[in-house]
Amino acid sequence: MSLFKSASTVSLLTLVSRIAGLVRELLIASTFGASAMTDAFNVAFRIPNLFRRLFAEGAFSQAFVPVLAASKAKEGEAETKLLIDRVATLLTWALLLICVAGVAAAPALVWAMASGLKQQPRGFEAAVFMTRWMFPYIGFMSLVALSSGVLNTWRHFAVPAATPVLLNLAMIAAAWLGAPWFKAQGIEPVYALGGGVMLGGILQLAVQVPALLRLGLLPKIGWNWAMVQAAWADPATKSIAKLMVPALLGVSVAQISLLINTQIASHLIPGSVSWLTYADRLMEFPTAMLGVTIGVVLTPQLAAARAAGDAARYSAMLDWGLRIVVLLAVPCAVALLTFAQPLVATLYHYGAFTDRDVQQTTTALMGYGAGLLGLVAIKVLAPGFYASQDIKTPVRIAVVVLGITQLLNLALVPVFQHAGLALAIGIGALINALWLLVGLVRRGSYTPAPGWGVFALRVLVASALLAVFLLWAAGSVSWTGLKSQYLRRILLLALVLCASAAIYFVALWVSGLKLRQLLRR
Repeated sequence: MSLFKSASTVSLLTLVSRIAGLVRELLIASTFGASAMTDAFNVAFRIPNLFRRLFAEGAFSQAFVPVLAASKAKEGEAETKLLIDRVATLLTWALLLICVAGVAAAPALVWAMASGLKQQPRGFEAAVFMTRWMFPYIGFMSLVALSSGVLNTWRHFAVPAATPVLLNLAMIAAAWLGAPWFKAQGIEPVYALGGGVMLGGILQLAVQVPALLRLGLLPKIGWNWAMVQAAWADPATKSIAKLMVPALLGVSVAQISLLINTQIASHLIPGSVSWLTYADRLMEFPTAMLGVTIGVVLTPQLAAARAAGDAARYSAMLDWGLRIVVLLAVPCAVALLTFAQPLVATLYHYGAFTDRDVQQTTTALMGYGAGLLGLVAIKVLAPGFYASQDIKTPVRIAVVVLGITQLLNLALVPVFQHAGLALAIGIGALINALWLLVGLVRRGSYTPAPGWGVFALRVLVASALLAVFLLWAAGSVSWTGLKSQYLRRILLLALVLCASAAIYFVALWVSGLKLRQLLRR
């Protein structure tokens, strides 16, 4: 399967997941609005997500996938299956200990994440309760990350890409059916969302099992001490553990930034955490469909090219990934900067979600949008280092960027409040991506192919035409005034988005860009 076909498969399934995620957020926003209790849920959900990113999609995946791909290329599938079993054994035991500790330490974790919730004691207590219920979610998701890494290395991208849909469906059921039932029983309705998170985690792990069984790769977990010792003695597992140390630091930098931002937001006016969360959910559309999708497809292929010593193929794949990022992320960033309010109003402006909530979420979304190109590009550039089993360089860059981001917070938050936090993240991401790019070029891992100047000019001209159209569309309709006419508003948004795509791609075609040739390169 070609890179483009693989990326298309992952992107299509990611789109389905993100649509389900938007439905989920729409239901949550219309049912609960933005309040101290939604802040409590968002904080409680961020805590297991923070650890999940440390032990699942973050440090573990960055260390595991390159070693797994190299083992498959050099040692063969039998030895690689043994490696999978041993890694699964060590990961499972580590997760059991972490989950027990996390449930016990829930009050301290909530205070560390968002001490400002103590301004509303009911919200703080709710956050602690939901954290205890949801913390085991990281165990399920870390094992899902292991399974996804295996399936992606064997070029079976569909199941891992479709898996997140199950979490969204579980939370949709919780908001739609669970919350009214909880309310009728005299229980805080927002607690239903915690149950939906746990159900989603169980379903996501369960759906991996048949796919792994078909490949004969379902991990065998060792439950006695002798098997744990044997797993730890394996040189490959030690290699993964060594790679995880700098990776853990690198991912921790991103999570420390999130922790600081959540702390700051919790001390701003009530609803700030929720406004940032709603904006972040919209940002997941372009970042996941572009950055994560291409990164997932490229990482095992880059690792295989590095293991085979094919430097030309390695550089060519990075060049292709970066051109796709620029081609699609730049117009998305333009849309978020010029058309944010219509997007927020159409997707969230229902029920308890007020005009003020629309405006506050819009400013946060524009802040994120300013750094969208960087946020997406990092997902392509960082694997260029991971595939070479060099995790230290991206970590060093991330540490410095963390410091820069906090300096930006000092300057921006007093002026823009919660939106300043989003803008600081966006600017930091641009700096991070540029630094990674320069590093890859300097070390000779990436040599830009000819034609970048003309390509970038075509994208900028097409994006400028798109910006003019979107500014007109945003100002010619009262998007918040159409709250009661939601079908008309949805139809107008769909028409604007279709026209936007047509304007952008026709402009590229007129400028001479051969899109099909680029995609199939």
